Amino acid sequence: MRPKLYSDLPVRFAAQLVCDVALVLWIWLWVSLAHTVHDATLGLAKPGREVHASATGLAEKLRDAGKTVGKLPYVGDKAASPFEGAGGQADKLAAAGTSQVHAVQDLAHWLGLAIAVIPIAIALAYYLPSRIRFAVRATAGRRLVDSGADLDLFALRALANQPLHRLARIDDDPARAWRASDPEVVRRLAALELADCGLKVPSLKVPGSTVPG
Repeated sequence: MRPKLYSDLPVRFAAQLVCDVALVLWIWLWVSLAHTVHDATLGLAKPGREVHASATGLAEKLRDAGKTVGKLPYVGDKAASPFEGAGGQADKLAAAGTSQVHAVQDLAHWLGLAIAVIPIAIALAYYLPSRIRFAVRATAGRRLVDSGADLDLFALRALANQPLHRLARIDDDPARAWRASDPEVVRRLAALELADCGLKVPSLKVPGSTVPG
């Protein structure tokens, strides 16, 4: 049997549906916002990329110049040495640009993740337990009803669980009426308990009754 996720009662069904849609929209909102923040943060990596590209190009040109100067007779090696040193410094500058890009990428990843996960996790932690409890209770109740179980069970649970003022609306002495298997009282008591499970009174016979629901 598939889990019962929604109430049979129109008002409660509408409330559950609205809350479920609101949860989906909430998740979509924060995921979209996380993507926006992630992309915006990645934009901060542009200077690092430019530094890396410029420094890498500068290092290559300096080394090319050093190779050219190094071909000069007598002074080639000494003349090329400063170019090699400057190329090394340019490489360090390129590495710094790369490190900046990686740092920004990590920041964008974790910032986007935090923006999405925290509010979504709070909403799920607050909302899901009640929905799961409803589904478990409603599924179990429907299983009993679908198997043709006597409404006496739900009437008895109503006597044990329902507030006294609700029981008093059904009968001045609902326990006595239940023990006497009064079909109307049994049915109305069961209806209270079934409503809490999100179920309607099924079309089953109750003790002493010949009229289907």
